[in-house]
Amino acid sequence: MKPSVLVQYVLPHRLLSRLVMWGTRWTFTPWKNFLIGRIVKAYRVDFAEAMTTDLRAYPHFNAFFTRALKAGARPQADAADAVLCPADGKISQAGAIESGRVFQAKGQSYSVAELLADADAATPYAQGSFVTVYLSPRDYHRVHMPIAGELIETVHAPGRLFSVAPFAVAAIPRLFARNERLVCHFRGERGPFAVVLVGAMLVSGIETVWGDVEVPPYASRITRRDWRGQGIHLARGAEMGRFNMGSTAIVLLPAGVAMLDPALAAESPVRVGQAIGRLASTAARPYSGR
Repeated sequence: MKPSVLVQYVLPHRLLSRLVMWGTRWTFTPWKNFLIGRIVKAYRVDFAEAMTTDLRAYPHFNAFFTRALKAGARPQADAADAVLCPADGKISQAGAIESGRVFQAKGQSYSVAELLADADAATPYAQGSFVTVYLSPRDYHRVHMPIAGELIETVHAPGRLFSVAPFAVAAIPRLFARNERLVCHFRGERGPFAVVLVGAMLVSGIETVWGDVEVPPYASRITRRDWRGQGIHLARGAEMGRFNMGSTAIVLLPAGVAMLDPALAAESPVRVGQAIGRLASTAARPYSGR
């Protein structure tokens, strides 16, 4: 095992993430300006598309990291039946879910039941499709809806905080199903779908537009919240959440709901709003939640 992978197992994940959370919210001007400047330079961040282009105006590093973009910076695909990319970044993997398992990397896969922390909820996705998007530090860190839907349930699943960088994804078995994550179940016009926000090493927070800060606190057990009947309807392309530091978003679609773009290849760059597939006309069995 490579040292870079071995260290993933021994580092104090949550302690490091708590330290990062503190450091990225420290408002001491020289410190936050230093962090912002280093990230912009190291990752060649295109901050010209941000709503606030004055880097000194951000109160702390995390405000810069989760920055809003100017209107029109991420135009949506025109086709009304387009499934939209939920995040800026690169495709980690995309394709068919085979017998309830999701392809992670060569020689690595995990079950939908593990990812969702619920075998019953995984049933509609057994032969469906998935898209996994990796967000790097240079990317826009807000996550948007791939299709329109009503929020049904969220599941906060406890776990590790392994890095989700490509080297770790290739080496650590079932990584996405082992990391701390927030599973968001939606009901769309053509059936259920899920968006899973996966935490990672040094990623100290997940927020949603309906629940504000969801992580931390870090979970010690599976926590479910029922949102049915509370009128949380999000349009296709609407913001649904954000990562405080980079991570991974996974979209799950049941069989018959959509056809993914066959050109979606691992490592290909993607942006919020671009079409990653097309809705099909057949409806899937609805996800009823708990």
